[in-house]
Amino acid sequence: MSGPLPVIVHPPSPTGGRRVRVNGEILGLAYSVADVAEFLHRAGFEVDPMEVAVSPLIDWRGGGPEYWGPEPRNRSG
Repeated sequence: MSGPLPVIVHPPSPTGGRRVRVNGEILGLAYSVADVAEFLHRAGFEVDPMEVAVSPLIDWRGGGPEYWGPEPRNRSG
């Protein structure tokens, strides 16, 4: 596949959750792989919920499908 992937799952927000964008349109804020699967289903993608984490259609940015929490704070000393 050439060009950008149609689905982008953005890095977790500071308060948790990840924006899901399909073909440039934000579908919502997901808190789990199941949420991503639901957004894709509503957008007309036929993606098995069990395959969302490994789908070649999805560009996971700022961490993989196992990370949903807020960004960890940089703690010093």
